Amino acid sequence: MTLDLKLFYLFNNLAGQSQFFDALVVFLAGYSQYFLIIIFLLFLYFSGYTKQEKLRILATAVISPVIARFGITEFIRFVYHRPRPFLTHEVHRLISENHWSFPSGHSAFFFAAATAVFVYNKKWGVGFFIAAILMNLSRIVAGVHYPSDILGGMLIGVFVACVAFYFIKKVTRSN
Repeated sequence: MTLDLKLFYLFNNLAGQSQFFDALVVFLAGYSQYFLIIIFLLFLYFSGYTKQEKLRILATAVISPVIARFGITEFIRFVYHRPRPFLTHEVHRLISENHWSFPSGHSAFFFAAATAVFVYNKKWGVGFFIAAILMNLSRIVAGVHYPSDILGGMLIGVFVACVAFYFIKKVTRSN
């Protein structure tokens, strides 16, 4: 058994032990993303940043997750087809998903967003990283991703957000 599969079962075996915990996992894995987007928009609206800074933050936080999730992740899934854990192993499945498993689209999207927030505001960025970690660990517990799927998505998201931050900073400084 590979390390990836051992870690998967370590987390996935937490499912099915408690109705409350399973409900929390389902919320984190499937619904917390909407709250994170609302929290980000509220953070941006009520922050003390100038209009120009808010536009930079918004551009980085929109462009990087979209490229990470719908560009790079989908390209990798187009050329590499890794089945979801519940298709090839006996798992506790708490939510439904389709498409391929690697890399995690949620991970790419929300780690890009967390990185985008972090490069502008460390304190809020740490909070968004914690939320992204909880969301993505819950997707392992829910039986829809392997740990390496999450790690792959995280690396893509962080990389794309750093590149987007660099280019947005460079473009907006020259104007």
